[in-house]
Amino acid sequence: MVQRVATVPFEGIEARAVDVQVQVAPGLPAFAIVGLPDKAVSEAKERVRSALIASGLALPARRITVNLAPADLPKEGSHYDLPIALGLMAAIGAIPHDALNSFTVLGELGLDGSIAPVAGVLPAAIGANGRGQGLICPAASGAEAAWASPEIEIVAAQSLIQLANHFKGTQVLARPQPRIRERESTIASLPSWIENYLSAYSTKKRWTMTRTTGESSKRKNLLVSC
Repeated sequence: MVQRVATVPFEGIEARAVDVQVQVAPGLPAFAIVGLPDKAVSEAKERVRSALIASGLALPARRITVNLAPADLPKEGSHYDLPIALGLMAAIGAIPHDALNSFTVLGELGLDGSIAPVAGVLPAAIGANGRGQGLICPAASGAEAAWASPEIEIVAAQSLIQLANHFKGTQVLARPQPRIRERESTIASLPSWIENYLSAYSTKKRWTMTRTTGESSKRKNLLVSC
């Protein structure tokens, strides 16, 4: 049986549809990802494997094949981690097989099973809404996704365990609300040596401007007196 999960590649700000097909079949234990994946996507199998183990799920000793269709479209980025992991979880029965049918999924996995934020959540949500689907994304990106539409269903989780509990009905996650993220002060978070450099640079720039202004005034006064 092939488990299917919808996700997106990105072409500028446009989010197209990609079908993540996961198959767990008899054979020598292996984990292959095909469909023109880049280095980050190819490395997803190690992140997925570690994240599942950290979440209390062991991969079966069988041949696992992940196909990213269409196969002729290059796939880039770490946001394929979550759809691959959820496809595997559905394939081995950790979540219901039909739980992902109406969702577009994206998110990066940590080795501890946590779900890290990724870029492009808003265009992914807009695209999913246009296809009549909901969105599964990192918790940190849920508020951004909520701007796509007040009607779109959004499941924003911090970990694979939260998603498993959500789909089992033991810990249902509330829909995030749209909000504007407060911008943190960049200067305040800089190391002291960078702050000192910027301060010295600013002082030097002001001194140079003052000197240039003074020389220009002297030349102007000289021309007037002549």
